[in-house]
Amino acid sequence: MSDVDPEPAGRIRGWSRAVTAWPWATLLLALAFVAFAAIAGRGAADHLSSGGWVTPGAESTRAEATLDEHFPAARPNLLLMVRPRGGSAASVDDPRIAAQARELSQHLASEKSVSGVISYWDTHLAGLRAKNGSEALITAQVRGSESQADKVLERIAPAYRGVHGDLDVSLGGAVAVRSEIQKTIKDDLLRAELIALPVTLVLLVAVFGSAVAALLPLGIGVIAILGTNAVLRGITSFTDVSIFAQNLTTALGLGLAVDYSLFVVRRFREELPAAGGPREAVAVTLRTAGRTVLFSALTVAVSLSAMLIFPQYFLRSFAYAGIAVVLLAAVAALTVLPAALTLLGHRVNALNLRRLVRRRAPRPDRESDAGWARLAHLVMRGAPLFAIATTAGLVILGAPFLRVQFGSVDYRALPTSAEAHQVHQQIRDGFPASPSGGIEILVRGTPRPSAIASYAKEVSGLPGVVQVDSPAGEFAAGAQSRVPGPGEAAQTAGPLSYITVQPTGEAVDSSSQDLVRQVRALHPPFKAEVAGSSAQLVDTEDAIGSRLPLAGGMIALTTLVLIFLLTGSVLIPLQAVVLNALSLSAMFGAVVWVFQEGHLSGLLNFTATGSIETTEPVLMFCVAFGLSMDYGVFLLSRIKEQYDLTGDHRGSVAFGVRRTGGVITAAAAILAVVLVAIGSSRVANVKMIGLGIALAVVMDAMFVRVLLVPSVLRLTGEASWWAPGPLRRLQARFALRDGAEQGSGKLPAPDADRRQSLV
Repeated sequence: MSDVDPEPAGRIRGWSRAVTAWPWATLLLALAFVAFAAIAGRGAADHLSSGGWVTPGAESTRAEATLDEHFPAARPNLLLMVRPRGGSAASVDDPRIAAQARELSQHLASEKSVSGVISYWDTHLAGLRAKNGSEALITAQVRGSESQADKVLERIAPAYRGVHGDLDVSLGGAVAVRSEIQKTIKDDLLRAELIALPVTLVLLVAVFGSAVAALLPLGIGVIAILGTNAVLRGITSFTDVSIFAQNLTTALGLGLAVDYSLFVVRRFREELPAAGGPREAVAVTLRTAGRTVLFSALTVAVSLSAMLIFPQYFLRSFAYAGIAVVLLAAVAALTVLPAALTLLGHRVNALNLRRLVRRRAPRPDRESDAGWARLAHLVMRGAPLFAIATTAGLVILGAPFLRVQFGSVDYRALPTSAEAHQVHQQIRDGFPASPSGGIEILVRGTPRPSAIASYAKEVSGLPGVVQVDSPAGEFAAGAQSRVPGPGEAAQTAGPLSYITVQPTGEAVDSSSQDLVRQVRALHPPFKAEVAGSSAQLVDTEDAIGSRLPLAGGMIALTTLVLIFLLTGSVLIPLQAVVLNALSLSAMFGAVVWVFQEGHLSGLLNFTATGSIETTEPVLMFCVAFGLSMDYGVFLLSRIKEQYDLTGDHRGSVAFGVRRTGGVITAAAAILAVVLVAIGSSRVANVKMIGLGIALAVVMDAMFVRVLLVPSVLRLTGEASWWAPGPLRRLQARFALRDGAEQGSGKLPAPDADRRQSLV
């Protein structure tokens, strides 16, 4: 053991002395931080946005910004669906209805920050009238950024929604969909917290037995959640942050607080009987479980930080929230929790509620984990069978992901009872075409009318095109169907003009995406930029696809390095990364089978769209990979600690499963409860994230950690711990391990070099 650098261990001993010397001061500082965070983060949700899926700087984004500025009528984001009041049989063409509708549209046009108002009653465009004449539309562009447009809608919506004389008006459009998503998420998050907190407390009491011990993780969770809300509120001062990130804050805040607290408190209760007192038990706990918590937090934070590589602020927001909540949970678990344990001492086992159901409660250092040891030995005896069967099962469960289709968030993310959902569903079912579902082509410069006509004719001849409207007239099937009229003049403004392409398919289905690529492959004698929902999706897919290798490589490389520094092994980090990724296959298969293809949509109460939003698999991978690695670190650190004590590979694996099986299972069950509460949201995307990650966590805890990891380690045997001499010395220098000198064990650690020679 001469290669070990004493500095890291010395620093940890110094840290434990500092925490245990002034426990009351630590708790008072924590209380002051909670008060500050509660004030600083107050109303954070009101400053968050519900968008963030578009790619800044992409062709579609640039073109849409120009269209919104110069041609607001081309891209309406606010729709007023007007129908005769009370289901009257009167048509929207009735003179009395028409007069009131014109007055309504004139009033809307006078609103500040609203432009490009187009009414069916002023233009008689067929696309703005329902096929049966029962409804018609007024369209408009609410100017400004997403947050600015949301504020405008909040201001004007009460004046237009509802009854106006003989008219009944409902609101739709992108800005209305976004506003309803934001409000629904806020309401659902509050409900999820009201469900998750008491259920979590009950489960913690069941796990710890002691009501006192059960309250400690909730305290850590409150610190992490409130602190992260304050961080997010500060970040909104200089950049957009997605409101979806608040769901991650709640789930990870409670989940990681439970993970870290379970690990620390259990180790403290193990060490307390043999230690000289609470301070000594805390010192040993910090040198063992505390080091593992720190290491685990680093692996989770690295996994989440990979989302910073992507340009969409939806993904970046989860990185902001995730990194903040992980670090705050770890810091609280390594400062506030040890301070509380120092003061509580043996009282951490007080109020043992297990005595209510059985006469004699087990001693906290003799928790029933013999069953986990028997399971570990069973798995290792049948290692080939368990390894093959578990791997095959996970691959089969993940197979539906091979059918994944990517799309964008639209009104169907909302519950069917939402006003915006009903408006857009009616447009989809009863109108000739969606007023905001086409492909726009922005033409820069002043090309000759004949050049625009030739280009529009060529575009209209592409597969999947219904018609093309351009300043040179209307085109269909490769020929001109209507000469320019007075309406075409509005499609030109100085050196800019635009062309609208109406596809046969849905705005974001695969055929519309193919059409965008075909249009971009044309080479007109002028600069043309393609915009619209399908173009946004194509650009988002390209941006994510181009950065996926970098993000995946960053996660894999840093995880390999960190696990190597923990274990000193070359093979175990490779196993950890591969098995961790494999554990997520069931999640991705379920996402496609349930949310894309619509199985269980009635039971779960959502509308299947036939696609998965492009950014969400990236988000779910980063979060679920980090959480799974969290459990992996708990298991590997305990195996490594025992192996350093005994040099017995098989016995160490069984010991690690025995000591962490219950902790990991309990932590996973509690985290799954929190995630399922988040997944009860009425917004389909939040439902998919919550339920999908909950499934990944459960699969990892139930199958990967107790079946696949022990069986693979049994198959690789002593070779699991091999590393070349220079790498062993590097690992020993950083001492990122729980060696014999760090615990209260009695067995001496065998010589590391001698043990490596056994391979």
